[in-house]
Amino acid sequence: MMYSTSNTQNSGSSFNATNASNPSLGSSLPQRLFTRREVIPARNDVLWRIERGAVRTLTWSEDGTFITLGYWGPGDLIGYPLSRVKPYQIECLTSVEVSVVPPQMWSQEVNALLSHIQQAEELLSIVHCKPISMRLWQFLVWLSEKFGRTVEQGKLIDLNVTHQEMAEVLNTTRVTVTRLLQQFEEEGTMVRHKRRIILQLPNK
Repeated sequence: MMYSTSNTQNSGSSFNATNASNPSLGSSLPQRLFTRREVIPARNDVLWRIERGAVRTLTWSEDGTFITLGYWGPGDLIGYPLSRVKPYQIECLTSVEVSVVPPQMWSQEVNALLSHIQQAEELLSIVHCKPISMRLWQFLVWLSEKFGRTVEQGKLIDLNVTHQEMAEVLNTTRVTVTRLLQQFEEEGTMVRHKRRIILQLPNK
């Protein structure tokens, strides 16, 4: 089953475009709130800057297999103008707050656009790591750097990514991901805290 975007596309047209184009409002931008698992509307005339929360961008193959294109958090720019992949979807992994960035302001977001490119290339390089155990470990380290925080036991990934979602990123199976995570636990390089993962990384 594909995610339906019909409802969210309709709701996406309700943001206050007057505020976005009114110079008297200075740098204030209209904001939108989305709930977990909601799809951010498909719009070709805006970019969304994440203020709070996390999303993933994805597409899917003809047989319905999901292909994750990226994970994005606070400060990141996302949006349909940044991709030529079709279909293309932005799914909220948590509750999300975004600012609506209109085209006339895109030239002011060079640093965020460069960061978007760099992160996409980082993830692409991870997806091609071999063996699969190294691929999964590098992905967890990447998540810990982007969404992690230091706790007593190590680096906690403050984002609930399911085994199936990891498999979709890394082009493997959920069973393989589950087996390797158990292996990491047995080796002592990873512990679980409730539904979160804590990596025990060597000191740099």
